[in-house]
Amino acid sequence: MEELTRTEERIMQTLWQLGTAFVKDIIEHIDEEPKPPYNTISSVVRILEKKKYVGYKAYGKTYEYFPIVSKAAYAKLTFKKVLNSYFDNSATSLMSFLVKEEQLSEEELAALRKIIM
Repeated sequence: MEELTRTEERIMQTLWQLGTAFVKDIIEHIDEEPKPPYNTISSVVRILEKKKYVGYKAYGKTYEYFPIVSKAAYAKLTFKKVLNSYFDNSATSLMSFLVKEEQLSEEELAALRKIIM
């Protein structure tokens, strides 16, 4: 599975949320002003299709897009990359970072203890 650019990932987040969408639907859900041009989003969606992240159903010359790769599958890939690149593939280093840097609440720490035990 190929890594996505920020723009591609933003489009995928929208598709994961919507389930299926036409390009105009994707544009409507982008929280950005001014909205990106139709052709730009259409081009990104076609790139996602070539990367096998997105499928489509044709209605004449109009296409309805849907995710082929699940959000969970992409999250797993991304997480493994972060774990390997920033934490030397060490779950201990990752947990240490989370505890120190993220200022976890007592409830979150208790939940982590339950998972570990």
